[in-house]
Amino acid sequence: MDCPGSRNDQAFFIAEQVRTDRLQQLFRQSVSAMFGSYLAAIMLCWLCWDRFEHNVIFWWLAILTVSTLLRISLFVAYVRSDESKRTPQHWERKYWITLVLSASIWGGGALAVMPADDLLSQALVMLFTVGMSVSAVSCYSAYRDMTLISIGLVLLPCTVWLLFQPSPIQVGIALSILVFTAFAARAIHIMSQALETAFRLTREMEQTNSISTRAAQTDELTGLKSRRAFFEHAQQLYDECKTKRVGLCAVMLDMDHFKHINDTYGHQVGDLVLRRIGAVISSSFRATDIHGRLGGEEFAILLPDTSIEVATQIAEQLIDTIAGLMIEPVHRISASLGVASTEACSKDLHSLMNDADKALYRAKALGRNQVAIA
Repeated sequence: MDCPGSRNDQAFFIAEQVRTDRLQQLFRQSVSAMFGSYLAAIMLCWLCWDRFEHNVIFWWLAILTVSTLLRISLFVAYVRSDESKRTPQHWERKYWITLVLSASIWGGGALAVMPADDLLSQALVMLFTVGMSVSAVSCYSAYRDMTLISIGLVLLPCTVWLLFQPSPIQVGIALSILVFTAFAARAIHIMSQALETAFRLTREMEQTNSISTRAAQTDELTGLKSRRAFFEHAQQLYDECKTKRVGLCAVMLDMDHFKHINDTYGHQVGDLVLRRIGAVISSSFRATDIHGRLGGEEFAILLPDTSIEVATQIAEQLIDTIAGLMIEPVHRISASLGVASTEACSKDLHSLMNDADKALYRAKALGRNQVAIA
C-alpha cells in the first residue's frame, strides 16, 4: 500500500505534468492569435483610414509591430529550446509579460484611434475588440486568468470610455459589451476546468498504465525482473550481442536447501531470504547486465561483453557475498551457480540458458555452494 508521502509525490508530479501540458497547448494554439491580432489592427485601420487620425494609426501600428516581433522571438526561442527545458517555470512568466504588453497596446491603441464624434467608427472599433476577445477565448483557454486579463485589457479601455459618453447608443454598446464579458468569463471558467480535468485524467491514466506495466515486469518479492520480463529483455540483449559479435555469459543461481529454510523457519523467513538475495543481485551487477527471478529460489543473470573467466570470478564473488549474509534465525545461507558463454557455440538464447542450467545442476551434484562452468 502506498504511503501518504508517496501519494502526495504522485499528485505533485501529475500536477506539474498538467501545467506542462497547458503550456504546450498555449504555445500551439496562440500562434494564430499572435498574427491575427496584428492583422486585425491593420484591417481596422484600413477600413477606417479616412475616419482615424493618420499619425495615431502609424504610432499604434509601429508599437504593435514591436510587440508582435517580441512575441515571435519568444515563440522561436521556445521551439528551439530543449524539450526538457519547456517547463512552466521557465516560460509562463515570459509569456505573461509579452501577452499583457500586446493586449495593452491593442486596447490602448483602439481607444486612441477611436473618433469622438463618429458612431459608425466607434461601432467598428468595438466589433474588432469583441472579435479579439473571442479569439482570446479560443487561444488561451488553458489559462483562465490569462484569458480574462487579455480580454479585459483589450475591451475595457474603449468600453469604459463609451460608458461616459452622452449618447444612449454609446452607453448601450458599452453595457452590451459588459454583458458579453460576463458570459465570456463564465464560459472561460468552464472551458479551463474541462481542459485541466482532461489533462489530469490523461496523465493519471498514463501513470496507472505505467505502474501496471512495471508491476507486470517486476517480481514483487525481490524487485528483480519477472520471468517473462527477463526473457523479453534477454532476447533483445542476445540479439544485440550477436549483431555486435561480442560475448554473452549466462549465470544461473539457485539457493541451497531453500525448502529446508521454509519448512524449518516458515515462509516469512524464506521470503526475507529471497528479498536479501534480490538486493545482493541488484547491487552486484552493471546497468547493462540483466537479472531476474525465474521462479521460486531460482535466479538468472546475463553479462554482455564478458568473458567466461570474468563471469566465473563474478559468480564466485556472489557466492561469497551470499555466504556472508546474516539473516536470523537462519544459521547458514548458500547458493549454487552455473555459468555458460556464447563462446561455447550456443545456438540461441535457449541453448545458452540450458547450458548454464546444466552447469548449475552439476554444481549441486558436486556438493553445492560453488560455481560450475558449462
